[in-house]
Amino acid sequence: MSFVLGLQCRECGQEYPKQALHVCENCFGPLEIVYDYEGIKRAISREKIAAREKNLWRYRELLPIDGEPTVGLYSGFTPLVRAHRLGALLGVKELYIKDDSVNHPTFSYKDRVVSVAISKAIEFGFDTVSCASTGNLANSVAAHAAKAGLNCYVFIPDGLEQGKIIGSAIYGPKTVAIKGNYDDVNRLCSEIGDKYGWAFVNVNLRPYYAEGAKTHGFEVAEQLGWKLPKHIVVASAGGTILPKLAKGFKELVKVGLVEDTGCKIYSAQASGCAPIINALKKGTDLISPVKPNTIASSIAIGNPADGYYVIEAVRESGGWGESVTDDEIIEGIKLLARTEGIFTEPAGGTEVAVARKLIESGRIPRNESIVISITGNGYKTLETVAHSVEQPYTINATLENFDELYHQLDHPARARAVGI
Repeated sequence: MSFVLGLQCRECGQEYPKQALHVCENCFGPLEIVYDYEGIKRAISREKIAAREKNLWRYRELLPIDGEPTVGLYSGFTPLVRAHRLGALLGVKELYIKDDSVNHPTFSYKDRVVSVAISKAIEFGFDTVSCASTGNLANSVAAHAAKAGLNCYVFIPDGLEQGKIIGSAIYGPKTVAIKGNYDDVNRLCSEIGDKYGWAFVNVNLRPYYAEGAKTHGFEVAEQLGWKLPKHIVVASAGGTILPKLAKGFKELVKVGLVEDTGCKIYSAQASGCAPIINALKKGTDLISPVKPNTIASSIAIGNPADGYYVIEAVRESGGWGESVTDDEIIEGIKLLARTEGIFTEPAGGTEVAVARKLIESGRIPRNESIVISITGNGYKTLETVAHSVEQPYTINATLENFDELYHQLDHPARARAVGI
């Protein structure tokens, strides 16, 4: 049973029926899904959710499809890892990593939003799905389209990391690289969608697509024993996930699944592409577009579609935001890997580095629960850290050679003294 009432403009309140539409025809504001929360409250319970399969569809009453899901049956319910070693290093009492770097099938949080969008595209009768992407979304759309037997086109900026290009092409879509950055790709995709009538998951299906991001927050609350964390840090690119985390937490309170204990939400961006953080620190609602210049390509969106709503959600929660340099991002990647054994992409390194900065500045207290949302996998972006890791030691296949190397590595001072 669906509890979706329709669509509503976030700006003027104009209502629309369920359709593939993302912009208000009255004021050009963004549309979002409206639910029957009283009906959901009667239908849902912690016990009912716990009895379901461990995927994102366990929260189906709060997701915008009318029938049974057709893709994403193994997506979601990623680990919430208690980060003891990283927490000790940062001097905090209770630190968790929400690890979407192992999401099925393409190892990023995008598998959540795409599962919802393509299930909805099938309900609407589309036979071709598409997206504008900085990499992870293209991977996920291509994989889910292949699973569903749909035609697929994915559009990416040229010069993307090989891991992300191959990670889309392997599923057999038509992959189109556009000369320019993500904002150029996105503009073109809007025109293509209008002309060809395809289901662009993050354009005409954006209201449905964005709802999938809420499941990241739903899982955090459930995995914490049905309570909200006091603080959560998440990267901002186009601005989808953070406002939907905020919406998801409010929905859990509204339908009686958690208490309203408050959760402060923090936005993380790279210094080379930080239009949201710039506006936040200036105390303005106006997002001034920037030209991206950062290794964190998956969050390098200079003109974020939902940037205003990120700022609104951050301020309403009492949170804040920070940006970090590329060097700090690489250090964040290495820090998470060496303390918790999790290899994340630059977006995740941004989240770790920003969390560290916020903790060290006192913006996030050390004695309260903190979640860092890791949204993508480092094996897709090996180029970004290749120059900053130690290269293999090469020796001959003799015990004598290894003994010499071992003494050099295990006793460097002694080795220097004897000239090794």
